[in-house]
Order: sequence, then C-alpha cells, then structure tokens
Amino acid sequence: MANASPTLAQALGQAHTLGLARIDAQLLLLHTLGRPEAGRAWLLAHDTDAVPPPAMDAFLALCRRRAAGEPVAYLTGRKAFYGLALQVDARVLDPRPDTETLVDWALQVLQPIAAPRVADLGTGSGAIALALQHQRPDAQVLAVDASAQALQVARANAERLGLPVRFAEGDWLAGLSGSAGFDAIVSNPPYIAADDPHLAALVHEPLNALASGADGLDDIRTISVQAPAHLVPGGWLLLEHGWDQAEAVQALLRQAGFTEVQSRTDLAGHARCTGGRRPPAP
Repeated sequence: MANASPTLAQALGQAHTLGLARIDAQLLLLHTLGRPEAGRAWLLAHDTDAVPPPAMDAFLALCRRRAAGEPVAYLTGRKAFYGLALQVDARVLDPRPDTETLVDWALQVLQPIAAPRVADLGTGSGAIALALQHQRPDAQVLAVDASAQALQVARANAERLGLPVRFAEGDWLAGLSGSAGFDAIVSNPPYIAADDPHLAALVHEPLNALASGADGLDDIRTISVQAPAHLVPGGWLLLEHGWDQAEAVQALLRQAGFTEVQSRTDLAGHARCTGGRRPPAP
C-alpha cells in the first residue's frame, strides 16, 4: 500500500529537520499550497490536512534553497513592508523590517508639511518610496536607483499598488540637477565593508546594494555631500546604516553642514538610522 501523504504539521516538521526557522517554513508552505494570504493561523487550523506529493516535493525543494541561504522573499516573490505586499526578486535587496524605522522617522518630519517633496535614493524594490506615498497621498515622491533592473521591480510594484511614485535612473543625486527643493531625502544605501565576512551569507542578494568601500561608508559620504544642494532650507536627510556606524555617520553629516544631527534605534535597540537638517534660512 502506498504511503499516506504527510500532513501539514509533518511537512513543517521535515522543514525543521532541514534547519529552517518555523516562520520561514510556514511562509514557504503557504506559498506552495497557493494560500499566501491565508496566514499562519490557517496552517494551525488545518495541521492534519494532507499535503499532495507534488506539493510536498516542491515545498522541500524550496526548503533546501532556503537552507542554502536564499531569502524567503525571493523564493515566494513576496515581501510585506509597512503594510504593503511587495513583489521582490534577486534584482533587488530583500526589504528588512528594520527599514520601517526610516519610514517612521520620515513620516514624522514630513507630518507638518503640506504636499511634501521627497526623494528615496537607491530605492530597490521601491519599499521606502511606496510606503511614504501610501501614507502621504499628497506627497510628491521621487525614487532613484542606479540599477535599471531594480527600477523595473519598483515600477511594477508602484503600478500594481496604484501609487504615483516617479522614478529616475541615476547615481544617487548626480544628474538630478533639475530636482531641487526636497523637504526630505531618505536612503537605505549600501553600508557593509567590502571585506566584511557577513557578505558570504548574503550571496543571493545584489552585492552593489550591500557593500560600499573599505569601511562601508563610501555611498553615505557621497549622499551627505550631494544632499544639501537638493534640500529646502530646514529639509532633512535621513539615512539607514549599520548597527555600529551611527557615530561615524553623525560625524559625516556634521562635516557636510547638517544641524540637529541625531540617530534613531531599530527594533533591536540598535542605532540604525541617522539624520540631520539643512540649516534653515536666516
């Protein structure tokens, strides 16, 4: 007699033996079963349901890829960010929950401004720009990236979500001479040192979205120097960076003439974002 098909609970158990975190296994199983919106509670309510053999084979194949380091977002093609369902793949960085700290801060500084103008540099999947546009429908949001492939992903997300973000291909603010007067410029740029051993665990993500010179700060230096000319007086530059880079980034912003320089902590309590204001007009 043929072996009975494994249950959902047994499938998750097999994923655990492969070394997967439970949340990763649950997301991959929901994806495999064609129920990405059903949620983890659905898996618990149906834990004795059988998983058909073809689906089980597909699930285990995804589990092995995840165990080899491939992000869940690439395997499912989906990532939730700030309440938005984004489509992502290996052309862009896998959006991290910590980056929502940057969005929170940007919304705070923009709160008193009517119809603010905002630039998101190195937009990748469009996560930050789309979150800001969704929260502030009156804003004019420009998303910039040097990668034409990344912009394809971001534009597709904007179109699918019905959000009117504008896009431009460029190296940070270079070439945007006609784009001045932003109330805020935000960026989650590459900030990992080129020889950092942690890059080995991120091999599936685009290197040019991760590494930035010997100390990881080359792109932040560039943005800090370029940004003042593109901000209104009193406008903010807000940057995400590594957990141990806040002091160095604060120094760079002060050197570039920013005032009110400060940092914000992420979900783990690390100083993850640093920003400053272009001095108000006298």
